[in-house]
Amino acid sequence: MAKGGLVLGTTAALAAAVAVVGFQLANPSIAAFRDSPKEIVDEAWQLINREYVDGSFNKVDWRQVRRQYVENRDYASKAEAYRSVREMLKLLDDPYTRFMDPEQFKSMQIDTSGELTGVGIQLGMDDATKQLTVVAPIEDSPAARAGLLTKDIITAIADKSTDGMDINQAVALIRGPAGTKVKLGIKRGDRQFDVELERAKIEIHPVKAELRDTNIGKVGYISLRQFNANAASDMRKAIQDHVSKGAVGFVLDLRSNPGGLLYSSAEIARMWLDNATIVSTIDRKGESERLTANRQSLTNKPLVVLVDGGSASASEILSGALQDNKRAVIVGTKTFGKGLVQSVHSLSDGSGMAVTIAKYYTPNGRDINHMGIVPDRVVELTKEDLEKLNKNRDLVGTVADPQFAKAIDILSSELKNVSSR
Repeated sequence: MAKGGLVLGTTAALAAAVAVVGFQLANPSIAAFRDSPKEIVDEAWQLINREYVDGSFNKVDWRQVRRQYVENRDYASKAEAYRSVREMLKLLDDPYTRFMDPEQFKSMQIDTSGELTGVGIQLGMDDATKQLTVVAPIEDSPAARAGLLTKDIITAIADKSTDGMDINQAVALIRGPAGTKVKLGIKRGDRQFDVELERAKIEIHPVKAELRDTNIGKVGYISLRQFNANAASDMRKAIQDHVSKGAVGFVLDLRSNPGGLLYSSAEIARMWLDNATIVSTIDRKGESERLTANRQSLTNKPLVVLVDGGSASASEILSGALQDNKRAVIVGTKTFGKGLVQSVHSLSDGSGMAVTIAKYYTPNGRDINHMGIVPDRVVELTKEDLEKLNKNRDLVGTVADPQFAKAIDILSSELKNVSSR
């Protein structure tokens, strides 16, 4: 039986689309080619036929694709079948709908559990240029320590050009045993350079929380790096701890957070919202499903959310929900702009597929795809700011961080407004 789940986000292992929303059961195809590599191709075709978000299949004749790849072709090995599945999916011109062989599929499942081995880069595919792009480096990873930045273009991996390379291929080349090294070619603006990174075991701790002493009192600073399986429980503990210690307000840092589990995003939204819509998804039939907050939030203290170009998918759902419901002030720069939902399925041989099945919209009906969330207060970091914060990560989330400093100014105003009522 194939397992499926909704997907959001933008990490490497999920090909710019991390976020398994709890596994749901999905019926596999009843293939006429049992114990044959052709079964895999048939299963993949039927998944797209049944679930793909665009009923026109991005103007591809999907019935003709079946005749070409399933009915009129035989396969001597699984490797041949895998190549054909990837060829079929490439016709859709959708980087988020992709095939994973058993090893890649296992790696994806490990990623959502919060453990991985690699260099700590979350990858995306630029929609316009089709270039392999850094969505965000994972904090305290080899990539972060080497100074890689959001929007860096990866031009080569181990001296192999990334032209025409999909994210699965890139992930396979970048990953490897801890202690081994990989060289990446990087383009940043007009500058091109190489960087050699040593792979390591990377533990993703989704929440970093500290109570900051500021000129307005104690402020709860919570940095959320990824919406993985532990994020909601860690967030709940952080909020409750800060409330108990007298926090007058909160700063929620979603910068460089590429997304993650949708249910985690919704659970965290419920910690801040009372009786409100969080997000709506619309599939190819136009059917809408809403996730809502229908219980009491953990706090009503003023909240500022920090975002940037590396804040994607589940981060955009959370920040969009808080913005539309006027629960928080959003500060920073425009977010990544990924408003597509994927469903993840395992196929009969242990391989897997992520299929784009819907678009998501903020409570006010905004389509985030390609557009992103525009902050209420745009605060750009200068090149000097970025270099300073990258060299000394302890300055992030302090008054030496211009976006955090603006958040404190906003909280000060909010508190004055509350006290004057």
